[in-house]
Amino acid sequence: MSEFNDKYAEYLDGFNTKLNGFCSELDCQPEILCESLKYSLLLGGKRIRPVLMMATGDLLGADRKKLYNYAIALELIHTYSLIHDDLPEMDNDDFRRGKPSNHKVFGVGNAVLAGDGLLNTAYSLLLEQCYGGKECISASKYMCDCAGINGMIAGQSADLLYENSKDADESALEYIYENKTAKLICAALVVPSILCENKYCVELKEFGSALGYLFQLTDDILDVEGSFEKLGKSTGKDEKENKFTCVSLYGLENSKLKADLICDRCYGILDCIKGDVSFLRGMVDNVRTRIN
Repeated sequence: MSEFNDKYAEYLDGFNTKLNGFCSELDCQPEILCESLKYSLLLGGKRIRPVLMMATGDLLGADRKKLYNYAIALELIHTYSLIHDDLPEMDNDDFRRGKPSNHKVFGVGNAVLAGDGLLNTAYSLLLEQCYGGKECISASKYMCDCAGINGMIAGQSADLLYENSKDADESALEYIYENKTAKLICAALVVPSILCENKYCVELKEFGSALGYLFQLTDDILDVEGSFEKLGKSTGKDEKENKFTCVSLYGLENSKLKADLICDRCYGILDCIKGDVSFLRGMVDNVRTRIN
């Protein structure tokens, strides 16, 4: 696992350097808008999606320099979703990554605008990539679709819809997991494929769906078993707010068994890809055993 950790740190450091450079050039008024954007972007985090994008790019032989702007756009989209997710009207969480949530620092109105600002900046960055040609247009559109009303936003909406619902079933849970979480993880894997003439596109899309499902499974399990010190956010909120999760549907132990089955599915998909997939296998292990 140390080889995986070293490689992860390499990808993370490279991306953070690019993101810090992006933030240093980010300039808008009034100052509180700029501060709130940078506050959430620079809170840290595992940066799983950009790391996955860089690793997949290396697997397929993509130009890493060409991927960085897509990776930054993806992190902007993810960060906007976290800001909005923490709002009182959504998950109502006062902490993110161990620090006060954006709305606790800047107020709800400014947090909404910070999220909107990050999303619009991401789209502007993706539009700039379209000058690179047909593949770049397709890659940008795919990421936008993953984030939009047929992707992450749909999943978030369904997540709210099924709170306190007696009609929620396994298909509803799969819809939430697929859209709320898996779609952006798919974007991290499929964008490099699109830029490499759709190499292993089907397999990487399937892998992204399975890995995203696994990520949300473990997230729901950690809400029961995790701690604020490790997660950097409140725990026990799902049950308290009657959220529809794998734990509420299957129970805790069956959710763990489900996670093990999804792990096997991830490994099986990777076996269909020729090349060094050891880092992606390590990512599956990392997601399954994570404590934060």
